[in-house]
Amino acid sequence: MAVKSVEPLVGKELLARVKEMGGLSKREMARECGYFSFTKDGETRVNLSEFYDALLTAKGIQLESEKDRDRDGRGRDATYRATVHKNGQIVIGASYTQEMGLKPGDEFQIKLGYKHIHLVKLDEENDQGD
Repeated sequence: MAVKSVEPLVGKELLARVKEMGGLSKREMARECGYFSFTKDGETRVNLSEFYDALLTAKGIQLESEKDRDRDGRGRDATYRATVHKNGQIVIGASYTQEMGLKPGDEFQIKLGYKHIHLVKLDEENDQGD
């Protein structure tokens, strides 16, 4: 039994189709708009969550920020704190280096202050060596 692939409606097309189907249940609307998949047993599974997300997006409502959508779901959020390890080293996590656009080999000048450390990135052209 061949099953044709249906591309779910989005944007203005989705809003117009939902408006046309005013009398149907939410589950039926989602299915009619292409928000469904098939289980291993060949049963139809309606994807209500994706349908609701598409409706909100079509209406211009975003519940999560661009940054949240780009996350891969792994790891922790940056706390902007670092701890000195027993060996005296301070490790700056990858989330900070990515946010700052740092690349391997970037160099910094360390400036010590009262209760803080400043890392000043050294430019290749304008080294600030003291």
